[in-house]
Amino acid sequence: MAGDLHRRAVDLVNYGRYAEARRLLITAIDRADDVDLRARAMGTLAYVMARTGEPSAAEQVCHEALALPGISRESTAVLYGQLGAVAQMTGLLSEAESWLTRAIASVEDSTLVALRMHVTRSLVRMQNLRLDEAAQDTELARGGYAEAGLTVEEAQMRHNLGYINLLRGDLVGALSDMETARRELRGVSAIAVATCDVDRAEVLRDAGLTTEAERILVRNTAVFGAHRMPQSRAEAELNLARSMLTHDPVGARRIATAAGRRLKALGNEAGSSRAEGIRLRAELSGGQVRRGGYRAAAPRRVPTLEEVTEVASALRAFGFHNESAALRLTHELWRARDGSVRAKSSRVSVPSTAPIELRLLASEVKAARSAARRRHLDVRRHAARGLDDLMRWQSSFGSLDLQTSIVMHGNGLIGAGLASAVQSGRPDVVFEWSERARHLSLQVVPLRPPPNPSLAEELAELRMLRAENEDWYADPRVEQLRERARERQWSATGTAEIQERVTMDEARAALDTDTAALSYVFSGDRLSVLLLTRDHSELVPLPGWPKLQRALPGLRADLDMAASVRGGPLAEIVRAALDERLATLSSALLTAPLRLTSARRIVVTAPGVLSGIPWAMLPGMRGRAFTLAASATQWVRLRGSGLSGRRAGFAVGPRVPRGHEEAALAASAWTEATTLLGTSATVEAVTDLASRLDVLHIAAHGRHAVDNPLFSGLELADGTLFGYDIDLIPSVPETVVLSACEVGRSSVRWGEEAIGMTRIWLHAGTRCVIAAPVVVADDVACELLGAMHEGLAAGEPPSVALATASERTGIIAPFQAHGSGF
Repeated sequence: MAGDLHRRAVDLVNYGRYAEARRLLITAIDRADDVDLRARAMGTLAYVMARTGEPSAAEQVCHEALALPGISRESTAVLYGQLGAVAQMTGLLSEAESWLTRAIASVEDSTLVALRMHVTRSLVRMQNLRLDEAAQDTELARGGYAEAGLTVEEAQMRHNLGYINLLRGDLVGALSDMETARRELRGVSAIAVATCDVDRAEVLRDAGLTTEAERILVRNTAVFGAHRMPQSRAEAELNLARSMLTHDPVGARRIATAAGRRLKALGNEAGSSRAEGIRLRAELSGGQVRRGGYRAAAPRRVPTLEEVTEVASALRAFGFHNESAALRLTHELWRARDGSVRAKSSRVSVPSTAPIELRLLASEVKAARSAARRRHLDVRRHAARGLDDLMRWQSSFGSLDLQTSIVMHGNGLIGAGLASAVQSGRPDVVFEWSERARHLSLQVVPLRPPPNPSLAEELAELRMLRAENEDWYADPRVEQLRERARERQWSATGTAEIQERVTMDEARAALDTDTAALSYVFSGDRLSVLLLTRDHSELVPLPGWPKLQRALPGLRADLDMAASVRGGPLAEIVRAALDERLATLSSALLTAPLRLTSARRIVVTAPGVLSGIPWAMLPGMRGRAFTLAASATQWVRLRGSGLSGRRAGFAVGPRVPRGHEEAALAASAWTEATTLLGTSATVEAVTDLASRLDVLHIAAHGRHAVDNPLFSGLELADGTLFGYDIDLIPSVPETVVLSACEVGRSSVRWGEEAIGMTRIWLHAGTRCVIAAPVVVADDVACELLGAMHEGLAAGEPPSVALATASERTGIIAPFQAHGSGF
């Protein structure tokens, strides 16, 4: 009877149902006649007590069990293992490993008892960053569980291998392992899934996807709280606070403080020290320049050197060497930015084996110290070294999602380098740093992924769910499929080559006598533009930045209103307001640089703060052809004249009033054209057609997904063509025309880089995308784009064909060329 109770209790523990397990264990201990059974039940009870906030009592129960007369060697090993687990949960890592090694030595390696000891010891070794040894323990346990047919335990080991990959910096391997394990563990319990998700959130956070990571962590702190698991809840809160350091230090401070109190009440001094370290880092981050150039709220109180030293020393004593170093470096960064640098500042040094976040923080400290001492050449030298380190790590990732999000880690160094470059006043230096900032997420040329029928099936299911449910994002199945799509893209998209940045001289050599390049540079509190022509380069300050800041917030609303209100007395008022705003933007952005050149073709590269500008509608661009390039390097590598092929195709989605007319008008310019209308314009048909074309034109309703741009899409006959669907096209068209509202929009993730449908097509290999960032009236799209195809069919470059069509029809619309428009 007592044995059955213990077995049932162990099952409940594995499912995270600790309260029920505890009641059964107390009964089993009371009823057990066998001393080994009583000892093991006491050991399991100790584990439950530690997980639910009673580590001291748990340790006492283990020692009481060890004192029972006549217990076997194996039961003794179990209790040693439980003492190791309790020590690990309270942060006493050396003591934990000692107990666990002692336990392993007491039993045969092939027993389930030994496997569990290897698992717990692997967790301790992970915390000590002895990753090869941790992997050996984990692989041994995984193999043993597989041989025993214990699929849940084997999946847990797969998840742990994913976490080891995370610690190694292999984000792709980490997410793949964790997703594989999560599918097996999904039916086990809410606790099992929550535990997986907390670690998965760490992968997303390290990838720069902090919004998604924090949403997962908030949800699962509630799960742990509902199951009365304060230790797990506090650990999730620590992860949440650490993620928020990058963009919300005030919130990070609040959550770290709460987690620290919770851990201190549990007797977890190591955990409370970790929380205190994050709290101090949050205090030191407050008031510093953050992404986009805006300042966070100032700290309530700046921590003293003594406070920082005390907590950093405690963290080091507990074995958290990287967290100790991060705290010290954050303090040094604050001192440098606050002007507190002295001649004998502490030496900044981290090993090459340290995590990328720590190595970049060290480079940022060195750059900030140099800036405080006005050694601007050294600022750029330290910032460049750090960014080169980031680029080496980044070069192993082919996924667009990773390429754009991972820039988070270099944001501070980019800001330091750009500010120093602008201050130098040298065009060559400004160009170099402008390209460092923009090309960072473009340097990897992706290896096109192989056909993936599973991904195609899952995207088809997502289309169905989206069509059936307006609140589709809230559907748990949608979340599963979205995460699976991400994992597939991360793991399937490899690296074909690394594209080196061009120099300013190479960029100028690529410009003909009628082409100029305008590279806009935002350096934290001011905007400048670098003008390049074949025989001239000049850095032009733009003092109108404050006025520009005031004009930008209402821009999209004015554009949308102007597209919707086309007649009646209100139309004139709406148009006048829009024209005034566009004139302000044009004056601030174009008047000064265009005064210096007569070029009729313009290559524009712009930072994230200028994302969404309808350049084609600015008065200064009238009569000019222009292209928006993600970087000058991208334009130089992709540039060319005209179209290389003559195959054109058109697709029209549902509920587009003049879509059929638009497709017919545009197709009439071509000798041969394929058109998909009505029910024939399915996602599969359009993607199949796209692989056989030089020019693809889609007229459809579009939607930009701000949180996950790869789920932006175009509405076709059977549902949405997502950004992920583009990966399924073996060969993409040279030119893509998106006659759809919003799909020209982008989400700015960490300052310079933006991601949306245009960038997705370009990443896949398309040379030029014509799209609009806002709503466009159907008649405008029909007439302007129909006229544009006359130029395309005649061999004109896309930007030129668009500009010529605008001049000929008199239509001024927000359609613009992205990539290499000429």
